[in-house]
Amino acid sequence: MLELAALGLLQHENLHGYRLKQQLELFMSSCVSVNYGTIYPLLKRLEERGAIAVLTDAEGEGGSQRKMYSITPEGKLLWRQKMLEYPHESWVNSRSRFLIKFLFFSYLEPAERIKLLQYRLMVCQLRLENREMRQPLSSDPHNTKLWAYCGTELQREIEWLQEQLLHEQTAQPSKDTLLLMASSSDLSSS
Repeated sequence: MLELAALGLLQHENLHGYRLKQQLELFMSSCVSVNYGTIYPLLKRLEERGAIAVLTDAEGEGGSQRKMYSITPEGKLLWRQKMLEYPHESWVNSRSRFLIKFLFFSYLEPAERIKLLQYRLMVCQLRLENREMRQPLSSDPHNTKLWAYCGTELQREIEWLQEQLLHEQTAQPSKDTLLLMASSSDLSSS
């Protein structure tokens, strides 16, 4: 997930390691854990794979040199591949991964966004159906309250996903609409 997030942020702008760490913490603190022990080895691996490149050494606040990182065309392909994959992972990780993906939705085609939203919606609906067939672990009042809270949060996520999906579907003109628009402009120009 950290690789996906780092490549996504580098698509937006070139960053040095410290600033990348700050951006990751600011935008994705609820999804990924970031520390210096993970960010610099990640940057080194991505550079070795050709996914990012060091542009220049920029002067830092104390006059020290900092490497500025930029995403390469290979990095953009890797990022897109990671955006469109559906790895088998825990519920918590899949939710975090989706939130990271959603942050970078504007870099995807509308059809790709719709596909990701539909998949996440299906996963949430299946989880809700599975949950409805079960009961809380015990009749303890705290257990019961947490069970209800988690169900409410899952239902809210489903509703939010449905809203996002509807937005994407109505914002994207259909092929028929595009053909109709093209043919009407041909008629008006003749």
